[in-house]
Amino acid sequence: MSTSAGQFSLLAKDPGTRARCGLLRTAHGEVSTPAFMPVGTQATVKALTPRLLEEARAQMILGNAYHLAVRPGTHVIGLAGGLHRFCGWRGPILTDSGGFQVFSLARLRRVSDGGVEFQSPLDGVTRFITPSTAIEIQNVLGADIIMAFDECVGYPCEREAATEAVQRTLRWAQECRRAHQRPGQALFGIVQGSMYPELRRDCARELVAIGFDGYAIGGVSVGESRELMYHTVTATEPLLPQEKPRYLMGVGTPLDLVTFVGMGIDLFDCVMPTRNARGACAFTSEGKVRLRNARYRDDLRPLDSRCSCYTCTQFSRAYLRHLFVCREMLGGILLSLHNVTFYTALMQSCREAIRAGCFSEFAREFVRAQGSSLSEQRETDDSDGYVGDGRSALRR
Repeated sequence: MSTSAGQFSLLAKDPGTRARCGLLRTAHGEVSTPAFMPVGTQATVKALTPRLLEEARAQMILGNAYHLAVRPGTHVIGLAGGLHRFCGWRGPILTDSGGFQVFSLARLRRVSDGGVEFQSPLDGVTRFITPSTAIEIQNVLGADIIMAFDECVGYPCEREAATEAVQRTLRWAQECRRAHQRPGQALFGIVQGSMYPELRRDCARELVAIGFDGYAIGGVSVGESRELMYHTVTATEPLLPQEKPRYLMGVGTPLDLVTFVGMGIDLFDCVMPTRNARGACAFTSEGKVRLRNARYRDDLRPLDSRCSCYTCTQFSRAYLRHLFVCREMLGGILLSLHNVTFYTALMQSCREAIRAGCFSEFAREFVRAQGSSLSEQRETDDSDGYVGDGRSALRR
């Protein structure tokens, strides 16, 4: 990472895997990697105040430039002095460019080489977003890390369409690099290529030649099987510079995170912790707990005896279930606090295992404790609402 945009330092590597620890320095603080970023699409992580996010030990959060430009508008956030002051979060922020909305708003947009014409799902107003305007929006928002504008395609995708999307992504990446004007902001490029390894290779090579402060793997978890997602990330990660941070966009379950940490990924984001929490599903050290299940009606045990968050130290499973049965908003708040804490604690455990040189053992024990192997995980879980790669703001 350039000096003006902060620095990324590798601190440790696990001898038995590709897992690594690093330190990402930004204008709003340091981020120890591997790290998970809670998703705050609309300048808020759903159900959690900035103070609660700090309590959950979140290091960096994510916002979406497209949706913030639509509402409340870039000018409002600019008047407030930037996204940090507007939302009250004092730590680092990463903003997505809106490239995923090319996929998630497919019926409301038209793509051309110049950019994307979106029809707002809120008011029907048409907005044309170019790579330059995507960067200009993010420059005004003032996030610590901003993303290049890319074209994300779904799965399955014909090779011709995937090739065209890669070529467009690369042209847009060059334009984003030229348009980026704000010192102190790191700009990441995004590798696309659907599930075609050779397209991923070509895209990564060209992005590295352009030169970015970090690199993201996009276009995964968009309908493909988990096995294919794993193969795609495995093929893409070695193409990225060792000295730069790697970000896997929109992934995923706790088991996914542990797997991809072992592949050398540094940064993650996903809506799962908060979305599942609002659906009365908790992630715990012993696997998922679905609190609407009648067996928790008189269960006075803490949600997770190994967790020290406010939810687990103060309330029982029976009380949490009661909140959801009564449709009290406190249930979603308390479970969101726990789930985000679980994710950040999992990343802390990963970092400790890497530094101790025993990540393989840690990963095996984690999978065993969760009660199933990665290969046995279902590809979808309707009760969790896990759809897409986690960047879709309409589903957050």
